[in-house]
This record gives sequence, structure tokens and C-alpha cells, in this order.
Amino acid sequence: MFKNLFSILLLSFISVNCHSTQENAGNLSDALSSDSSLQIIEKPVEIQEVIVGASRFEAYLGLLEGKSVAMVVNQTSVVDGEHLVDLLLSKGIQVKKIFAPEHGFRGDADAGATIKNGHDSKTGLPIISLYGKNKKPSSSHLMGIDVVLFDIQDVGARFYTYISSMHYVMEACAENRKAFIVLDRPNPNGHYVDGPILKKSQKSFVGMHKVPIVHGMTVGEYAQMVNGERWLKNRVECDLTIITCKNYDHTTFYDLPIKPSPNLPNIRSIYLYPSLCLFEGTVVSVGRGTPTPFQIYGHPNYKEGTFKFRPKPTSGASKPKHNGKKCTGFSFLEEDITTLREKRELNLDYLIDFYENMPNKNKFFTSFFKKLAGTTQLEQQIKAGLSAKEIRATWEEGLMEFKMMRDQYLLYKDF
Repeated sequence: MFKNLFSILLLSFISVNCHSTQENAGNLSDALSSDSSLQIIEKPVEIQEVIVGASRFEAYLGLLEGKSVAMVVNQTSVVDGEHLVDLLLSKGIQVKKIFAPEHGFRGDADAGATIKNGHDSKTGLPIISLYGKNKKPSSSHLMGIDVVLFDIQDVGARFYTYISSMHYVMEACAENRKAFIVLDRPNPNGHYVDGPILKKSQKSFVGMHKVPIVHGMTVGEYAQMVNGERWLKNRVECDLTIITCKNYDHTTFYDLPIKPSPNLPNIRSIYLYPSLCLFEGTVVSVGRGTPTPFQIYGHPNYKEGTFKFRPKPTSGASKPKHNGKKCTGFSFLEEDITTLREKRELNLDYLIDFYENMPNKNKFFTSFFKKLAGTTQLEQQIKAGLSAKEIRATWEEGLMEFKMMRDQYLLYKDF
């Protein structure tokens, strides 16, 4: 009985209906009789598993057969424990090359590290880097290619660069008349929208579009927006196809089976990432070079904290901020996952409180902060002593306009 009760409570928290412009998944059949008493439940309620776009071979193999295919993939591009590149090759698909985003094809490179071209040791396929000097496939890279397939797990923050890579690939496909297919995956932060809207003056690879820090869209939905708003260079439009997820909507809890990058090791770090990443534009460490990045933060000169850590070189953080120095700050390691998820907003108090208690405030922010924030205003507001509530009030108009635009491109039932 208690197992059934747990299933019912969980079902009320997790939405499982898929809503897309391409097809609608069937609703769950009722597991309860007309009497709602737990005593007469005939069988436990089963939660339908989210089926990602890459798993839906029946929906896209026909689009690839007989075609020369390039793939934008990384370590998250896995179906049932096997990499999608290997699976498609085993099914006779003519995969010709791999485009690798930030962190590389295997996902073990540092944030910001230059990714080099090379070959995959398993398949021998050429790997073309989309991070470093070359962020956009050239015409020669796409010569002989018919279709480009994108399958990468995103985390729903504007400064997470996989969507920037997707923009440039879409642009190259549009310019060279190549088809572009997105195999969609859930957005673990897709249950809310928040943050300042990017200003054109702060456009960079960590923020290319007029969207808030948390956009609340899957990569498929985001691709539709990029296309629909004509954000590609010269307002070109990409030949875009999206293979949607099944049993997913914007209220669905989704725990990523594979970490999307070296310093986002678990769902706790992914929920905290949109708020804590702003510290990357300051002198404060967010725990890179520790086992718990984006779950702790601190500085060697901070005195008010309750948690201490010492960064050191690790895989994915070869030169961490404050390497070897004892940092004092705060930890979220005991924070309940559900509590973090239910906050549904950026937490500016972490940043404001740390700034107020730091010595040498004139050296607190770096030039990178404006790019992460997407605006010069946020730094100015914090320096002026505005509260989080006062700062958030200045976002309201922009967020309202963005949400209206966003509604046009959603493929799944919204939160």
C-alpha cells in the first residue's frame, strides 16, 4: 500500500504527457477505480519513462538512409548505454564525420579549453572541433554531407555553450543548403524562466540571443526560436526537423543519466548552475578543482563562510581558480534536491551577500561578468546596493515579452 501511495504522490509531481507539434503521446490509463480509496487499488501506478528523440529510431532513420551524415555529438549522445555514432553505423547509416562542441567529443576537456581536430579512435571518423578558433562548420567541412544530426544534452542556461554551437551549425546548414535534424532531449531546468534578457552589446559565445539566463526550452524548441526569429546571419532559415521526446513536458523531473560536462556532475549542480555560474565572472571559486563543483563556493579572503575547501587540478579543471589555496564560503551539499527544484528562480542573494562581505570590492567583478549576465546593469545594481527583489523587478517587462515569444515555439506542454 505504501508503495502505491508513493507512486501516486510522485505522479502528482511528475508530468508524463508529451505534447508536440509533430505528434501527441497517449495519456496514461487510469490506475484507480472510480472509488479513490487506496484500499481498492488494483495495481501500482507506473511512471512512464521519458523517451528521448535519439531513441526514436522509427521517427528518423528514414531521413538518414542513403544520405551522408555528419553528427554534432558528445558523451551525452547515448541510447541504452551505447553511443549514437556506433548505433547508427551498426544500422548502416553513412556517418562521415563528427563535430565536437566545448569539452570535446568525449566531454573531458576543461571549460574554455581549445578543442583540437582529430579522429575517433574507435570508428576512425574525423572529428572537427566547434570550439576554439573555429566555431562554425565551413563549406568544405560540409562538402559531400546531406544531413547534419544534433544530439547533445543541454541544461537550459543561456551561457551553456551547446546552444551557441547549435546556432552556428544551423547557420552553416542554411548557407550550404544542408538538412539539420535535432534529436531532442529534456531540459532539466525547463520548469521555469528567469533572469535578465541579453543586451546586444554583450553578445558573445556565452550568450548569443535575446533570451534570459534561464530560457525554459529544450534544444529542439530553442532551435525553432532561432529559426523563427531569424537570428541566423543574414536572416537565413535552416531546413529544420525536430524529433521530439515522448512522455515529457515542462513539469517533468528529469535526472540526467550522463553528466553533460565535467563540472556538472549531478542534478544538484545542474539546478544550482544558473545562479552560481554568475560567480565565474568574479574572484569567487565555484568549486572547480574539487569533487563538488557548482555545489560550493568561496574565496581565500572571505571570513563569513561556514564551509572550507581547497581547489586542485582535476579532470576537466586543470587550472582551477585559487589553485591550492584554502577557500572559505558555503556548501549546498546537504540541500534537498526537491527544495532546489521548487525555487524556480535565480537566487541573487548568494552573489549579493558575498559581495557585501568581501574586502577589496573594487576587484570583485571581472570583465567576464557582463558577458555572463548579458547586461552591464546587473553589476551596477549590485554595486549600488539594490536588493534581489529590487533587481528582479527590473527584469519583469523583458521576461513578459520573452515568454510571449517563447510560447510560439514550444513543442511540449508548459509548466
